[in-house]
Formats: sequence, C-alpha cells, structure tokens
Amino acid sequence: MPHDLILFSGTSNRPLAEEVAQYLELPLGAIEIRTFSDGEIFVKYQENIRGADVFIVQSTNSPATNLMELFLMLDAARKSSAKRVTAVLPYYGYCRQDRKDQPRVSISAKLMADLITRAGANRLLTMDLHAAQIQGFFDIPVDHLYSAMAFTEYFKSMDIPDMVVVAPDVGSLRMARAYAKRLDTGLAFIDKRRPESNSVEVLNVIGKVRDRNILMLDDMVDTAGTLCEAANALKEKGAGHIYAACTHGILSGPAVERLKESPIEKIIITNTIFIPEEKRFPDLEIVSVGHIFGEAIRRTYGEESISTLFD
Repeated sequence: MPHDLILFSGTSNRPLAEEVAQYLELPLGAIEIRTFSDGEIFVKYQENIRGADVFIVQSTNSPATNLMELFLMLDAARKSSAKRVTAVLPYYGYCRQDRKDQPRVSISAKLMADLITRAGANRLLTMDLHAAQIQGFFDIPVDHLYSAMAFTEYFKSMDIPDMVVVAPDVGSLRMARAYAKRLDTGLAFIDKRRPESNSVEVLNVIGKVRDRNILMLDDMVDTAGTLCEAANALKEKGAGHIYAACTHGILSGPAVERLKESPIEKIIITNTIFIPEEKRFPDLEIVSVGHIFGEAIRRTYGEESISTLFD
C-alpha cells in the first residue's frame, strides 16, 4: 500500500486494528498514548503525518476514556496537518439514544456525531449502527458497513436444518428479514414490552417456531435480557436448537451468567468490541470483521466504491 495511508489504533480494540493492518499489509502507525496519574490522557503521533490519509481505529464502548482518547487522536491528527482524517469506529457508542422519546433527555447519538466532527474527523467508517438514521446526524461522509458480510457465510457453513430467523424485538426485525432472505429461511419475531431500561417482558411469539431450529439476530447484546427472555419464550413454544448472533458484544452486568443459563446453545458475535478473557465462555464464538474494515479502508483511500461490498 502507498506510504501516505497511515493506520493508527487507539487502546480500545488494538487486536482488531492489527488484523486490519495485516489485511492492508501495513504496519500500525507509531503513536504514544498514556495516562497521567490524575486520569488525563496524553496522545502524541510519533511519526510525520503531514499530508497523509489517516485512519484511526477506536471502538467507543465503555469506559468513557475510550471516547476522550478518540477525540484527542482526532484533534492531534487535524492539528498535525493530516490531509484527511477518517474515524474508524467498529462500534459507535451512545447510539441507543437516537431520538427524543421522553421529555428532558439528551439525543446522545447526535451529540456524539457533533463531537467527532468537531474533534477533527473528515469521514466516519462504522458498522451496524443501532439505527440507520444516525448517519443523518453527521455533516461529513459516513460509510455504514454491515456484519452480514461476515455472518452470512458463517451461518451457511453451520448448515442448520429447518431454520427460522427470529428477531428478538420489533427493532431488529429489518435485520432479521434481510438475513432470512439471504439464508432462504422462515421469519418470526418476538413482540415484547420493556417496562424500564434493561428490563424485558415477552408478550407473544409471532411466526412458526415449533420443532424449528432458531437463529436470533440483533445488532448488540448488552445485559442479554432481551435475548434470554426471547429464548425462553421460544422454548416454551416448542423451538428446537437456539442460536443467537449479535454484531456488538457489549456483555455488561449479568450478561455472561444469563447467557450461560439460557437455552441458547451458541452465541456468535463479531470482534467490533474487544472481549476480555473473563467474559469468554465455551458457548461464545467470535467472528472477525477485520477483513471488511480493511477492504473498506483500502477502497476509501483509493476513492473506490464501498457500496459494491454489499453486493
């Protein structure tokens, strides 16, 4: 690859950045990131980036220091006269608050867009946003990638007989419908009510699931309440084997224990968020999206179409 494409990694998900660098046949750029004793972050590029096409890989999952690190990296790149700065966010944090559905609340997804742009990003590259309309919050180009490119081949290789794709809530129905079409399977969904945050009450299973093997799909798994309640409801309706796939494995709070105790036989996630060893368990499988981001970066640099990746 040409020398004026430089790929840098923050600390939130360096293993994924290394995979992307390997795909591009480039070394990761030299950067110093350290924390002062009071918790403040220091960022310094250790090589010349003047006139370079800079790509910064940083997922913005918890803790919030990942966000601050991203902002400092963007600001430092802009002030170091990089030709173009692309924020590569495999996981776009604070994305669930994408509209004002209650009085006196923040639209955090829009605030994030403003902060990323103000910090110095000329372009955003991300995957499986919680809501597609978040792209409209940006005044800079946004390239929205899909984990379907990695998941579809994986599911086909599983060769699950009598499979039905299930959306665990109405919000994930569009994603589930797309997978059902790709995999040529049936479709069902769970009608649920959420009385409060991270609390789920399942109401109805809509679709034929009895004696069928289930593949549940969602864009993220946080506390796993939605997935586990949906799996229990499906088992009560006579479903066979149950598998789940989610792009972003947040796995916060009781998620791991809930998944271990649930009827879900295997959960497949991508590596958009780094999963530490203490959150890994035998029924968890991680599929890499490094090659997808690598190809998208290569095409962005070469001014080629990214939409052809979705064909």
